[in-house]
Amino acid sequence: MQYTEGRAGRIFVLRIDHGEDLLEMILQCIREEKVLCGTVQVLGALGQAHLVTGPEEPILPPVPHREEVAGGWEVLGVGSISWGEDGPHLHLHSAIGQGSVSLAGCLRDRATVYIVVEAIITEIAGIHAVRSHDKVTGLQLPRFLPGSPP
Repeated sequence: MQYTEGRAGRIFVLRIDHGEDLLEMILQCIREEKVLCGTVQVLGALGQAHLVTGPEEPILPPVPHREEVAGGWEVLGVGSISWGEDGPHLHLHSAIGQGSVSLAGCLRDRATVYIVVEAIITEIAGIHAVRSHDKVTGLQLPRFLPGSPP
């Protein structure tokens, strides 16, 4: 286990509209506001989305199992904000449902909004979260640096 301490920073409330890419709009706000570490909550509906719903088999490194959905799916999610070599990284796990069908997983690639999604970004001040390659899992995992980058 690794951990560090920060404090609540700025809070951003976003309205992401029909047809916009949920993931890209959140990342755009993170980039523009230079949020180095934080959490995200989302609530609304998706018209189309790609999810990773676990591994194909429970081995390391994992091979992701992917699902794609289309139509009006309700969404509720929580995520973390960190940074990598290519800029901000959003790790957003969500539960989505339509009628009696539901899925839970990590939203990836693209998630198109149906009607509206509300998102709340809570910055964690005093921490700079970065993603780097982990040899055991083969994934980009977070680690924490104190304060802001130079």
